[in-house]
Amino acid sequence: MSDLNKSHKEAVETVRELIKGIDTAMFTTISAEGLVSRPMKTQEVEFDGDLWFLTKKDTSKFGEILHDPRVNVVYADKSYVSVRGTAKLVQDLDKKKEFWNAGYDAFLQTSYDDPEVILIQVQAEAAEYWKSGNLAEKATYLFKRITNQDTEQSNLNQTIELM
Repeated sequence: MSDLNKSHKEAVETVRELIKGIDTAMFTTISAEGLVSRPMKTQEVEFDGDLWFLTKKDTSKFGEILHDPRVNVVYADKSYVSVRGTAKLVQDLDKKKEFWNAGYDAFLQTSYDDPEVILIQVQAEAAEYWKSGNLAEKATYLFKRITNQDTEQSNLNQTIELM
């Protein structure tokens, strides 16, 4: 495995550990008026460089992504992680079924096979995270080690390129 592939894999693993167990994220899109953020439930799938969300086509975020696919997703709980990426609207019935649960029946007032239900796939480009507790400190140290940086002093935050 090349050093570049190893660094990418380590970066993805760092983000995976930092966002693990955080169900809700603030999802930011770009509207005609400017930036718009709203809470959204992240799908329970292990982070591999992509984040997944479910929505309906009649929402403002659907149109905003069609107009400008640049998004930002922020997680805050045991750590603080800001993921910058490009959103893609995906109509995949099998994936929608995989992610669907009874909560969506009530919240979206429909079923997974409704053609108005759409997936948002965010292809992460970079993640910035801030230390909070032991896990984030270890992640910062790990990131510095794999990028051959000085580990003597600890910075408050790091940015990881994912692409």
